[in-house]
Amino acid sequence: MNKKEKLRAIDILNTTYPNADCELRYKTPFQLLIATILSAQTTDIKVNQVTETLFVEYPDLEAFLTLTVEELQGKIKTIGLHKSKANNIIRTCRLLAEKYKGKVPKNLEDLTSLYGVGRKTANVVLANAFNEPAIAVDTHVFRVSNRIGIVKSKNPLETEKQLMKAIPKEMWSKAHHLLIWHGRRICKARKPECYRCPLLEICKYKDKNIVSS
Repeated sequence: MNKKEKLRAIDILNTTYPNADCELRYKTPFQLLIATILSAQTTDIKVNQVTETLFVEYPDLEAFLTLTVEELQGKIKTIGLHKSKANNIIRTCRLLAEKYKGKVPKNLEDLTSLYGVGRKTANVVLANAFNEPAIAVDTHVFRVSNRIGIVKSKNPLETEKQLMKAIPKEMWSKAHHLLIWHGRRICKARKPECYRCPLLEICKYKDKNIVSS
């Protein structure tokens, strides 16, 4: 895709998904941080099912600090990798209290110093909790942006860099959600529904599925 086609693709997705936004449910930056840590290799639907109760019982950092790792493991046991996630969350909560005065950091470097927080998680928090321009590259963003042809990359970091060059800064956060929504609804990993894709004519995917199953 050339620059014009890339911008057109984002514009088409924006028209297709005008309400695209973060699908994790949260009320505060802290809750979003916890939910995003929990979401690794797990669906947002599953995370929301767990946090619907968890955030009522433990709505903030102070409440989480009363939990042991074992107690948290029991409360999130339906989520994949629950043992390591519980350990990371408790360690992160203690670090927030000790180093950041109980506040979620507002910059990438400090966020990625937290346990269980990589670049993707940090960018999700920056974009959604603090309205900072950021592109979080999860499996959907990586797959869809490469498949469509907006980027050509073999890893998430390079994908992020190429997306940042291809898309105006003011659209970074929105584009992240657009690519995720498209990946979950049409451009699926195993059976993309190309036959109903609004990007069919400009998409560069060589194995298009143009027949409805």
